[in-house]
This record gives sequence, structure tokens and C-alpha cells, in this order.
Amino acid sequence: MRFRFCGDLDCPDWVLAEISTLAKISSVKMKLLCVQVLKDLLGEGIDYDKVAKLTSDAKFETGDIKASVAVLNFILFSAAKNDVDSESLSSELQQLGLPKEHATGLCKSYEDNHSALQDRLRESSLRLSRLEDVSWRVDYTLSSSELKDVREPVVQLRLRAQGIDPGSTQSTVFSVSADKFRVLLMELKQAQALMNSLH
Repeated sequence: MRFRFCGDLDCPDWVLAEISTLAKISSVKMKLLCVQVLKDLLGEGIDYDKVAKLTSDAKFETGDIKASVAVLNFILFSAAKNDVDSESLSSELQQLGLPKEHATGLCKSYEDNHSALQDRLRESSLRLSRLEDVSWRVDYTLSSSELKDVREPVVQLRLRAQGIDPGSTQSTVFSVSADKFRVLLMELKQAQALMNSLH
């Protein structure tokens, strides 16, 4: 079965296994545990002493505590990444076996922090520098075969991109064989055609 919070894929087996661990704590403590995990996701850090106190009634061992934090981290992060609304998330978690009260508490915390989570994801998403210049040249290298010396073409590429600091640039130089260059060029053309088809 596919789940929206998993990016329309099957739910990972380890998440299914840990849902039963989450069900062992009360729904109130589950919501407070979500608050700690959300703080961590938002860059404020997690208070492991509070987490240990919240899970002490359920007699969680260290492994159970880590697993609970990891599964909540996965659920909340994946739901925000895939922009799932709290009602759908609640429904999907209940389908996976999380009790309704637990799912409601988790989803309330998620809904309260949804926009902040998405902002955090945008900030930490991959940012590529803008390519400013590409230069190339072909060199011929001498390689020996069994019968004779052969000159093989090698493409030298230099990419210049914007640096981290405004106004700065960073250059990357690398060499590829003629065959690898043909493959690179073909894949770049395919990527460009795909991007053009999206506009």
C-alpha cells in the first residue's frame, strides 16, 4: 500500500515495526515527544532528558527511545517534505496501526508547525551555484597498445560557478575520456530536454 507521507511509496518496514513501540506510551506523552522531535527538526535541538522522562512510564530502554525519536523524525520530516495535510497524515498513520488518540496528537503538533517545517526544508534544500562559464579543450595523450603507440583524445573541462560569497567565483577542472564525454554530453542534453518539457 502506498502512503502520501512516504512520497506515494510503501511505508518502510522499520517504521511499521516502531509504530507499535509508539503505541506503548500515552497519547499525551506522545504529543510532548513530538514537540521535542519538532524542536530538533526546526534546529533548536532536542532535550534528551525530557525524552527519557516522557518514555520512563513505558519502561523504554535506550534502543526504544532512539527508535521512537527516529520514527517520529521520519514521519514528521517526510510529511512536511511531501506537503501532506494533517487529516491525511492522521488517516495514514491509523491505517499503519497507530491508535487514533496518538495520531491526533501527532497531527496537531505537525499542523501547528507545518509552515515552519516547510520553511526549514526550503532553507536546507540543495542550492546549486549558478554556472557562469564553461571552457574546454581536447588534448591527445599517448597510450601504448600491443602493436603501436596510439594517441587518444582527452577532454579537459573547466567550470566556473558563483562562489558562496557574493561576487566570488569558484573553478572546477577535470578531465574525461572521449567516450565518457560523449555519455556526459548525451545525458546533459536529455536533462535539458526534460527541463524544457516541464515549462
